[in-house]
Amino acid sequence: MKLEEIVLNRSGNSCELCGAKESLRMYKVPPQEHAYEENSLMICSKCEAQIEKKEPLDQEHWKKLTETMWSEVPAVQVMAWRMLNRLRKESWAVDQLDMLYLTDENLAWAKATGDHEFDGEAELHTDANGNFLQEGDTVLLVKNLDVKGTSFTARQGTVVKNIRLVKDNTEQIEGKIENQMIVILTKYVRKQG
Repeated sequence: MKLEEIVLNRSGNSCELCGAKESLRMYKVPPQEHAYEENSLMICSKCEAQIEKKEPLDQEHWKKLTETMWSEVPAVQVMAWRMLNRLRKESWAVDQLDMLYLTDENLAWAKATGDHEFDGEAELHTDANGNFLQEGDTVLLVKNLDVKGTSFTARQGTVVKNIRLVKDNTEQIEGKIENQMIVILTKYVRKQG
């Protein structure tokens, strides 16, 4: 039996963190090199997006951790610990953290990424209207922009397809205008569609 089938059977065809039944996929808990049954779990797309900080943390979504954190699966325990730490501004999350026991080995694994040291606020790329931007989105310039290092101006209304997010700066994206890849400030774009 394949690893994904084993993990899916173990999970009872549901997300091992929130219990959702739709949009499931196997998730290898970082920073492990190889996927094994003990370091992998089944999660839904909403859990994954919030774990990966691609959408804002929804504390109501994570209240199911009060039940799922008791799993005997190390990967579930580690992710429950990390997410409860990210939610530590909420009293219910602190209460659960006080009860959650991890072995020394699993606690070291949970702390290995450093994700628990930050609050639950995900820093996301947003356009001029506050809409969330993702890799591959199409945006429209809302202002004329002088492009540094070139002799042209990117005109208001220019469509920029298949943008890339600048990883360490949520105020910048990259996109091609007139066959040149340029950095654009997110406050000067509006998401299309």
